[in-house]
Amino acid sequence: MRTRSCFSRTGLVEMSLTPFATLALGDSPLVKAPDGADVRPLLSLTGGSLAHFELAAGKTSRAVAHRGVEEIWFVIGGRGEMWRKRAELEAVVALHAGVALTIPLGTAFQFRSFGPEPLAMVAITMPPWPGCGGSLSRAGHVAAERLKGRAAPRGREMPSTAPRTRRSPHRCSTGPDAR
Repeated sequence: MRTRSCFSRTGLVEMSLTPFATLALGDSPLVKAPDGADVRPLLSLTGGSLAHFELAAGKTSRAVAHRGVEEIWFVIGGRGEMWRKRAELEAVVALHAGVALTIPLGTAFQFRSFGPEPLAMVAITMPPWPGCGGSLSRAGHVAAERLKGRAAPRGREMPSTAPRTRRSPHRCSTGPDAR
């Protein structure tokens, strides 16, 4: 990485010249995240990273909380719902193409995919995603939740799991067996 000097109102400043990066989704390795979703880490800069997430149709992720990152998600396909909980704040929201949401630091979250197609999102992680060691397993959402006043589709309840505060035993995996 090269640096160059420039002037600001406060004097001479050294700026790093970060090279441009370009990456096609299919060129990124597939990783299995601790929550069970398929992830393709895309690009990264000092302040954050971008990834593509996909959860297969009819599947529910494991509940986790990030120890050192915050995320902003944008749904690009499929439909489902997201449960988030931090302290006394708790919400379940519908997910479909065009919905954006935040996952602040320390928030427990779990999501599921409804319908015939996978739930697909892109997300920005700040600071950049640290890899699989950055998540803790958490208790999941109670199966009797309501979404907009109606029960979840039969057979797609988010499982309630015993509370855990240790690192997730689910390690990231790559390669052809990652799916």
